[in-house]
Parts: sequence; C-alpha cells; structure tokens
Amino acid sequence: MNPVLRNTLAVFAGIIVGSIFNMCIILISGSIIPPPKGADNTTMEGLKTTMHLFEAQHFLFPFLAHAIGTFTGAATTALLAFNHKKKLALVIGAFFLLGGIVSVCSLPSPMWFTVVDLLFAYIPMAYLALKLTCKKR
Repeated sequence: MNPVLRNTLAVFAGIIVGSIFNMCIILISGSIIPPPKGADNTTMEGLKTTMHLFEAQHFLFPFLAHAIGTFTGAATTALLAFNHKKKLALVIGAFFLLGGIVSVCSLPSPMWFTVVDLLFAYIPMAYLALKLTCKKR
C-alpha cells in the first residue's frame, strides 16, 4: 500500500477509534456517577443552564473520556502508520485538543477543569501513546 495513503488512513482510523472511546465513556458516565438532580445533560442548552449544579466528581468521566479517547486514537494511528508515527500520533493529540478547546468555549466549566483538561488530557496522552507504541529499535 502507498505510504501516504496508509498514513492518511491511519490518521482517520485514529480519529474514529479515539472518538468511539470518548463517546462510550461519556455515555456510561451517567450510570456510574449520576448527574446532579435537576441537571439536564441531554442537550447543549440544558448543560449550559445547569452546569453550575455539577460538582468535581461529575468532571471525572469527561476528563477520562478526553484522555483515553486521545490515547487510543494516537496509539491506533502510531500502530497503523507506515512512517512518521510520532508526528502523526501528535497530530491526533492536536486534533482532540482542538475539540477540547471548542468544548471549553461552548460549555461553561470550572476554571480548574478547563486547565486540567487542556493541559493533561490531549498532548500528554498522545505522547504517552506514542512512547508506548513506538519503541526504539
């Protein structure tokens, strides 16, 4: 297979796998840590108006979803790519970081969560994934 095509498909696969993991974790989060009473997490508008009801525990699964989604996406890309594995894994981290920035701008969240999420869930997880998958030969 053409290396450019393989690298492109690896990036798309990483985005898809990372997004699936992210969404699965978000979907199960409400059954493990139920949202606060009166919170509407079914729509963006509902989240915006009831975000003030959320406590620190309610931000655990969104952080894990962002971190694990980025990790699995970057690992998938690094494993499937023909070459430039490290660069492409970091591209996945940057892609999910951009999504995180959009999320932070769209939904009000506590400043501590914004800082922790943007600093530790994306680029560090992509870096960890590439370190675990791209061994020195």
